[in-house]
Amino acid sequence: MKYKVYVYAISKNEEKFVNRWMDCVDDADGVYVLDTGSTDKTTELLKKRGAVVEKRKFKNFRFDIARNLSLNMVPEDADICLCVDIDEVLEKNWREKLEKIWEAGITRLRYNYVWSHDMNGNPAINFYGEKIHSRFGYKWKHPVHEVLVYDGKEVIKTSDDFTIEHYPDDKKSRSSYLPLLELSVKEDPTDDRNMHYLGREYMYYKMYDKSIDTLIKHLHLEKATWKDERCASMRFIGRCYMALKRYDEAKMWLNKAKDEAPYLREPYVEYGMLEYELGDYNSAIKHFEMALKINRLYKSYINEDFCKDEAIYDVLSICKFYTGKVAEASYYVDLALIKNPNDKRILNNKKIIENSLK
Repeated sequence: MKYKVYVYAISKNEEKFVNRWMDCVDDADGVYVLDTGSTDKTTELLKKRGAVVEKRKFKNFRFDIARNLSLNMVPEDADICLCVDIDEVLEKNWREKLEKIWEAGITRLRYNYVWSHDMNGNPAINFYGEKIHSRFGYKWKHPVHEVLVYDGKEVIKTSDDFTIEHYPDDKKSRSSYLPLLELSVKEDPTDDRNMHYLGREYMYYKMYDKSIDTLIKHLHLEKATWKDERCASMRFIGRCYMALKRYDEAKMWLNKAKDEAPYLREPYVEYGMLEYELGDYNSAIKHFEMALKINRLYKSYINEDFCKDEAIYDVLSICKFYTGKVAEASYYVDLALIKNPNDKRILNNKKIIENSLK
């Protein structure tokens, strides 16, 4: 079936991505962008490539208002709306795939979203995106880490056959996120997701006491029932206590994280890393081996790179070496190099292990 399909977005100083983005959204029936204050050539390039662009300056910027204004630009005859950021890329033949997946009555599609890539360009953090939806009944909510909310009963379809990939500008400042998260929690102190995000943001800023207090608040919220996210809050509390060199409390919270979500690798790896730092190599080995027994890696934004990259094998090889299990150290250092073949430190470790074996 043929649908009316429109792409919409917000932009600010994205000139380096415009041509790549317009190349991949070109199959849409229309492209609509709200520019929120670019000082480079973003708007000129977008218009030149055929996008409909409106400019709007904000005294107090917030993502939900900007996204709602960009959604309002989309024509009312739309069957499917795709909110695609300008640092994201749609796969080839995306429209054909989307029209095969979409069905009458669906209000939203959950699709495969690649948030980050490893050094070889393969997916690292991978979860379900939720920014493809029908035209009416939806609006964006929250000043940052905004989400779509629906006025009615949603009909959601999930598909792994449609992918959007994220290639961010790592040099772009995210300094506005912290005050916006604080505002978001102030506006809705019962929202578990943003309370978790705020605690995590405090941790990133090394505001460890604030982070611990906020993450504990998250764990006590009535809505905080998703075990993966609860586990992450516990892990982050553990990280904060590690940074404060309060290791007993760090271990206590990492043990809580293991109990909360024993099906995830993350808490075992973090506990193993702590034991490695403290020099208890046997305990570290035990936890890394427990992590590797977990083969199913869930699609979730909670996922951590260190559970999929060379980190486990790298540190496990060191722990095996220090406990006299040199042959096993050789095995794990080789696995680490499969993941990251050009790391000079790991390559040097391999030489040391090989010399020891001789």
